[in-house]
Amino acid sequence: MKICRTVNDMRAATRAAKQDGRTLGFVPTMGALHDGHMSLVAQAQQAADVVVVSIFVNPTQFNRATDLDSYPRDDARDLALLEAAGVDLVFLPDVETIYPPGHETIVETTRLANILHGAVRPGHFRGVTSVVTRLFNIVQPDVAVFGEKDYQQLQVIKRMVSDLHMPVDILSGPTCREADGLAMSSRNQRLSPEDRAAAVVLSQTLNAAAALVKSGTTVEALRDMIANAIDAEPRANLQGLDTVTPDTLENLHGPITGPIAIMLSVQFSDVLLLDQKVLTP
Repeated sequence: MKICRTVNDMRAATRAAKQDGRTLGFVPTMGALHDGHMSLVAQAQQAADVVVVSIFVNPTQFNRATDLDSYPRDDARDLALLEAAGVDLVFLPDVETIYPPGHETIVETTRLANILHGAVRPGHFRGVTSVVTRLFNIVQPDVAVFGEKDYQQLQVIKRMVSDLHMPVDILSGPTCREADGLAMSSRNQRLSPEDRAAAVVLSQTLNAAAALVKSGTTVEALRDMIANAIDAEPRANLQGLDTVTPDTLENLHGPITGPIAIMLSVQFSDVLLLDQKVLTP
């Protein structure tokens, strides 16, 4: 496994890897890797001949400096996991490499970035699209894999790639969960034991929502049930509840007759957790 820290080294490595027509798969991460990340790596290995994983804690997608400072980092552990998984290349840049002094260019999806979870965290998705564009330009992958847990992020990336005619196929991997149903996330490491126990309310509520949709209901009744279930957990503070079309993320109303995406943003102390599920009647 080769580790690259500069743009020139990364580009030289990917050029060499793509010789003889080999395809390149890419999994961008912020480190603190868990089984969810590794499932995306395995998916990239199935889809491409050579796999690159980036580890970069992107400062432009954090709304609060304290969140950035407290984000878990353990490069040595992450690199050991990636090497054991058979990853070919790792891109491990510093902030100045991705954002050179004096940089002033941003990339933004104007509607998708500013609705739903984007309204809870203003500027977050602008930071995501700006860094992913930079990473795509440096790595130049044929395929990139993103997790469905960050569902709005996935749709934002797909829109960006389509709008800007980027030659990258975007694949998605299903949400990986702990044994009790909590969606795997690097942020889980920051939960207190009490908040960690309480956080299962997200998956439990989504499972109850799936049963309600199967039995026949309206969007309004579904939202009431979800909000009441989250509010019943004293440690949970519901920040965002979105009931939308799976692809365009348009708000839905009335009887549920087709697929509906449920996206939750719930605060536990100083940790914001996300979870989602696409449901069908």
